[in-house]
Amino acid sequence: MAWPDAALTVQACLRQAQALGVARLDATLLLAEALKQTRTWVLAHSEYALTPRESFVLQSWLQQRAQGLPLAYCLGRREFHGLMLKVTPDVLDPRPDTETLVDWALEIWSQGGLDHVGSAGSTRQLGSGPAAAREPTRVLDLGTGSGAIALALKAAYPHAQVHASDVSVAALSVAQANATALGLPLTLHTGHWWGAVSGLRFDLAVANPPYIREGDSHLASLVHEPFVALVAAQDGLADLRTIIKGAPLHLAPGAWLLLEHGHDQAVAVAQALAAAGFVEIGHRSDLAGHTRCTGGRLRR
Repeated sequence: MAWPDAALTVQACLRQAQALGVARLDATLLLAEALKQTRTWVLAHSEYALTPRESFVLQSWLQQRAQGLPLAYCLGRREFHGLMLKVTPDVLDPRPDTETLVDWALEIWSQGGLDHVGSAGSTRQLGSGPAAAREPTRVLDLGTGSGAIALALKAAYPHAQVHASDVSVAALSVAQANATALGLPLTLHTGHWWGAVSGLRFDLAVANPPYIREGDSHLASLVHEPFVALVAAQDGLADLRTIIKGAPLHLAPGAWLLLEHGHDQAVAVAQALAAAGFVEIGHRSDLAGHTRCTGGRLRR
């Protein structure tokens, strides 16, 4: 793409974005990034003429966004649960619906649902103050990607020992960069599901594994994201079943396992949890009202 011959104004760029089918909000955010200004500034300076370099950068991003590249990949970042995360095509674009999983974990935490979990039979306490001197609660985010879920949990409970695993070394590099930038240390493990943390036990495990069926029509809009993090065999249930089946060997008695899944997979996931020895099985809905998360507590 060559640099534009004539200077384009902010207003002209927004018209160009509209013609390409790029949402106005997305175009405004891309403009703000290209101009190193805030979105408010962009909206207040519609007659500002972009420099050739600014126009080149913006038009490249608009073309990519029009072709379906997620906004987070264009900007290189995404906000998740109040944290600004680095995002690259090596990881999934963290979605607001996944915050449901974090909120559920924090709900269990705040209600004392982990107070009496312990891999050695001892009582574990959470939070700050006197509790911080006791054995820390051990948490695991399976298939962490950008580290979004793990870092949100670490931010809420800094005294917890938060582990995160992924089969992708590139994804773990992104997670490490985010942990460093946010000052939220994680213990990272490379490997496939529980194989990454052999010999360890946890008080809480969470996962947003691949759960889209092979050949699902939604994949057409997800071509820019890592396929391996999206699709699973057995009608999208293969990885969910693998995680559930292996959980009893890696969770302390009374520990919780919370899983994100497809909108029509709640019954199958709940049945798998029950068969694996989980009780107090429950569900949570996403922003659209679909049952998106299912979890339970390992029987003591």
